[in-house]
Amino acid sequence: MAAGTSNYWEDLRKQARQLENELDLKLVSFSKLCTSYSHSSARDGRRDRYSSDTTPLLNGSNQDRMFETMAIEIEQLLARLTGVNDKMAEYTNSAGVPSLNAALMHTLQRHRDILQDYTHEFHKTKANFMAVRERENLMGSVRKDIESYKSGSGVNNRRTELFLKEHDHLRNSDRLIEETISIAMATKENMTSQRGMLKSIQSKMNTLANRFPAVNSLIQRINLRKRRDSLILGGVIGVCTILLLLYAFH
Repeated sequence: MAAGTSNYWEDLRKQARQLENELDLKLVSFSKLCTSYSHSSARDGRRDRYSSDTTPLLNGSNQDRMFETMAIEIEQLLARLTGVNDKMAEYTNSAGVPSLNAALMHTLQRHRDILQDYTHEFHKTKANFMAVRERENLMGSVRKDIESYKSGSGVNNRRTELFLKEHDHLRNSDRLIEETISIAMATKENMTSQRGMLKSIQSKMNTLANRFPAVNSLIQRINLRKRRDSLILGGVIGVCTILLLLYAFH
């Protein structure tokens, strides 16, 4: 009887490991599909402004079908793995061997953690894909309305072109602002790190100054020069930021 229950537990563990391996491979492919969809949608959006080719739409439709198919397969695998974990929990509750319950519960908890991680990763990737698809659908609707308006009113073609150029300019401005903010944050982190180093050096120099009064005047001149360099650096960063913002909104 004990041998039979032991074999039953090992069979459940084998099923769990097999399902976990399949889920791992599926989730990797699922994540690659979502990433490629995001990149291809961005490229197709840029091409759609200059071409009426319908191939990107067909590619997007194929990717949508692949997404739905893979999502269903992953959900089925998660459901099967959940069922196996439930059977393992029932087995641990009915095993009746206190000396083995701790080891069985530890193994069961590890499989539950893996299931939870896979479920979280799947829902996160799926949510990101849905957000990208909704955004692309919205942008496609806007482009379609613009093209319809442009083709239906020859008098306003010039205005439509100006609108499209202004739209591109705003997108480029947003990208430039994001890059500027990233550069500013990196500069801030660098300056914070340098300030920490300077404080450490200043502390050591103050200790030396207390020991050697003749060095005090030299330290004061160094501090004045450091303050002047900080003001100059701050001014340069401020001017560069203002020039970038003026260029972005000009």
